[in-house]
Amino acid sequence: MRLKIRKLREGAKIPFYATAGAAACDLYALLDEPAVLQPGERRLIPTGIAIALPDRNSVALICARSGLAYKRGLGLCNGVGVIDSDYRGEIMVAVINNDREEQIIGNGERIGQMMVVPVILPELEECDELDETERGAGGFGSTGTK
Repeated sequence: MRLKIRKLREGAKIPFYATAGAAACDLYALLDEPAVLQPGERRLIPTGIAIALPDRNSVALICARSGLAYKRGLGLCNGVGVIDSDYRGEIMVAVINNDREEQIIGNGERIGQMMVVPVILPELEECDELDETERGAGGFGSTGTK
């Protein structure tokens, strides 16, 4: 599979895989000035790139970088961002500052990572009942912690 990537503005960086075993490629902030995020503040961080996935059987997932999350408290507002196969606009990373201190994101900083994965598109069928299982509707800790 080939992923087409277009630079939308001067200074945009093409994502790359940091190691031979990396599952996701790093995304870079493209900012005119540093983004200062106060505790609890959310911000869309532009990357200056757009992509063209080959077909509707793939999706690009935008994930947090574990180092930013652990060391600086920077995560993604939406948990995981979804870039649909028909989207051609700029990739933006929805960042939230979960730390107690303000955090500054600089131009060119790696702010997220993008993973392309296959999509299964099942035929949707409404029904009156679902088959029974041993677990049933149990969730949110119903299987215990150990």
